[in-house]
Amino acid sequence: MMGLKERAFAPKVSVSLEELVPQDHFYRHLQKVLDLSFVHDLVRGCYAAGGRPSIDPVVFFELQLVMFFEDIRVSAPAHAPSRRSAECALVSGV
Repeated sequence: MMGLKERAFAPKVSVSLEELVPQDHFYRHLQKVLDLSFVHDLVRGCYAAGGRPSIDPVVFFELQLVMFFEDIRVSAPAHAPSRRSAECALVSGV
């Protein structure tokens, strides 16, 4: 006999990165003082005019900075959680 599993969905919990990351955090300060507007102009010639959209180069650069400051090595598994995932998400705007 085929069983039937009843699904009960709990209400979603609202989480705000603004509440999780302290106002005086290093990445918030970095976001305020570091102007990365030059990145788009710097890499514009490296992208094709058509095709699938890429990751925003500024976001990619910000993630590289996070990897540097958090001492995250490229050889680490991609699924390894960051010690400070909330701060990383806030910086990258994800």
